[in-house]
Amino acid sequence: MKIQGHMFNWLAAFFLVVAAVYGFWSREPVGTTALFLAFGLSIMVGFYLVFTARRVDAGAQDNKDADVADDAGELGHFSPHSWAPLALGAGAMFAFLGPVFGWWFLWFTAPLLVIGLWLWVFEYYRGENQTQ
Repeated sequence: MKIQGHMFNWLAAFFLVVAAVYGFWSREPVGTTALFLAFGLSIMVGFYLVFTARRVDAGAQDNKDADVADDAGELGHFSPHSWAPLALGAGAMFAFLGPVFGWWFLWFTAPLLVIGLWLWVFEYYRGENQTQ
């Protein structure tokens, strides 16, 4: 993960330079803002990957002499089945329709968002996936 983190950090540096040059030459605020936002997103992902790489074991991608087969096996823990992302995604979709139809629409979508978030946060505290 360290290599991917450094790649995102280099991408962030590239976006910063491009944003500064583009903003200076074009004096166009929308594109300049988008490039600065791309810089911010890239630096966040890069920082997270580099920070996380310090706490986990080195993977096969961190070894220059590794083969493809060295990275085989379990990659992590994933939920076997979960309806919470579907509920949260539906709630977010309807919430983003709020400005289209009127802000009153958020009164009906807020409970769906809260239920989806509640289910996602507490999915391992009940049922067959309960951790001891």
